[in-house]
Amino acid sequence: MRGTVPERPVGRLTDAWRTCVGTGRFDLALRRDYQDSLALVQRDIGFRHIRGHGLLSDGVGVHRPYTYQGERRVRHTFTYVDQVVDAYLAVGIRPFVELGFMPSALASGDQTVFWWRGNVTPPESYTEWGDLVRATVAHLVDRYGLDEVRGWPVEVWNEPNLPAFWAGADQDAYHRLYEVSAHAVKDVDAALQVGGPALSPGADEWLKPFAEFVTDRDVPVDFVSRHAYTSGPARHLPFGTRQTLAPAAELLEQFAAPRRHLAGTALADHPVHITEFNSSYRPDNPIHDTAFHAAYLAPVLAGGGDLVDSFSYWTFSDVFEEEGVPTAPLHGGFGLLTHRQVKKPTYHLYAFMARLGDEVLARGPDHLVTRHPDGRVAVLAWAPVDVTGREPAPERHTLSLSVPIGPPGTTSAFLLRSSVSEDAGNAWAAWREMGSPHSPRPRQLDALREAAEPARTHRAVPVAAGRADVDLVLARHEVTLAELTAVVDETPPWWDDRLLDPPGDRE
Repeated sequence: MRGTVPERPVGRLTDAWRTCVGTGRFDLALRRDYQDSLALVQRDIGFRHIRGHGLLSDGVGVHRPYTYQGERRVRHTFTYVDQVVDAYLAVGIRPFVELGFMPSALASGDQTVFWWRGNVTPPESYTEWGDLVRATVAHLVDRYGLDEVRGWPVEVWNEPNLPAFWAGADQDAYHRLYEVSAHAVKDVDAALQVGGPALSPGADEWLKPFAEFVTDRDVPVDFVSRHAYTSGPARHLPFGTRQTLAPAAELLEQFAAPRRHLAGTALADHPVHITEFNSSYRPDNPIHDTAFHAAYLAPVLAGGGDLVDSFSYWTFSDVFEEEGVPTAPLHGGFGLLTHRQVKKPTYHLYAFMARLGDEVLARGPDHLVTRHPDGRVAVLAWAPVDVTGREPAPERHTLSLSVPIGPPGTTSAFLLRSSVSEDAGNAWAAWREMGSPHSPRPRQLDALREAAEPARTHRAVPVAAGRADVDLVLARHEVTLAELTAVVDETPPWWDDRLLDPPGDRE
């Protein structure tokens, strides 16, 4: 049955899906591979903000205590901060600032997280912590300008509900950290944005106490943040992880959770940012590298903006070392890109989203139809996936639409289709067919990059009464973008295609 796409828009597509993207720890941005990857992502997708851990950790070197004349003093040093932020701005992306982790010389304990040992204990001195936050934010304002930095949200810590990220998962201690941090940010300028509590999934019971705390103590808060993942417990293998997945609709349910839990509180109408989301929370789960993953996340990107102000994919690149240095180019990392800029299918899902229009003409469980201001129509379609494994995924999925296109009198449209699937735009499959080389040679890397490009086809589609019939047959786990442009025929009247026929073929 053919679906009829209405002429009039039914809504607008927000940019919540590309408001922010995640990154490995802050100082990894000093690396050439990282900067090359970010430039590529910005060219094809164009995220507005970038968020990651470690701004205040020892590797960035901001907090530098010393003793002079018998007195402890602190120098705040921004050598690496400036280099990283300058690199961000040069490619058109701005920080979504995360305050963390604790400098070891300020920490109250020695508990750390990750291979790079970020300290996750409260400060020994909250006064000194407040000074650190104030100095950091003031430096950003001084270097980049108040109007600019007012657009950079500042988030206090990361997943304090988990003992791995905040010693003892002490809620009262986090509230104190938030209070000191938020006031320090506002001391620099009252219009700067600050928020939290950056909760992991399954910790929504923290939201109401957080709202009550900031309300009772008149603590500033401009937004609420949470994370969303849908994977089950990890089954560890050497240099890898396997996990079950909940349906992708569970991600959308998690996106909606903060407003549900904050209803009736003073934060009920505050912006909600999902500052991390993905399927698996592990940086070594091969699901991230697959065509399945793009099809799994397609309905989330298509619909997430109706629920939250932003949702940040974790992360843009596999230049990421929480579990150590990756052992292979396709190792299940979070990134849209591998090391050496090999594009994963989910990269192309985001690149397809970047080519959609602002007007939403139709939505469905397997498609999103949009229109650009110049009249071009873009159809994002995906083959639905089943995470239960109870039913084999169909080898084909069909979508038929009648699409409005062109000004009156249009008789033809140009259809350009780009697709990724198990067989196209799938570097993971090519890498496995190569024998899963741990350190691909230059020619192998070139082959992987070529294999990672979407399949592209084009054809003319007849237009009658202002409509074109678009029939898409999608392979298993396929995500496709079909772009239609009304044709204005400028072929000279004397042209004859038969002139291209070889002489022996002419009548």
